[in-house]
Amino acid sequence: MADGSVTHTIGRRKESVCRLYLRPGSGKWDVNGRTLGDYFPRPALVSAIQQPFTATDTLGRFDVKATLEGGGLSGQAGALRLAVARALVKVDEAHRRKLRDLGLLTRDARSVERKKPGRPKARKRFQFSKR
Repeated sequence: MADGSVTHTIGRRKESVCRLYLRPGSGKWDVNGRTLGDYFPRPALVSAIQQPFTATDTLGRFDVKATLEGGGLSGQAGALRLAVARALVKVDEAHRRKLRDLGLLTRDARSVERKKPGRPKARKRFQFSKR
């Protein structure tokens, strides 16, 4: 990757979609116009998002600009994490092995199960009454 060039990737999780732009820099985060800690108040989500950077020892070497849409905070965090991991592989193919071993390049296909007819939720049943 040439210096100053931008890497664009997309990550998805549940109903969330993340468009990510990664460029060499000082480690600044711009998530929908806010900082990472400001957008994601839970420290567990922040550490999960930064996992691809810590796994490849590149934390603080790139500036991240992300646009998140749809879903909730957890889904958006998962989408952002996948987008970051994919961007790091685009930047340096040597990162692929490490990220693949940690399962960071796999799209989490789990989503909400649909509601079934005759039931209050997807699997829950109405209370059984003998009499």
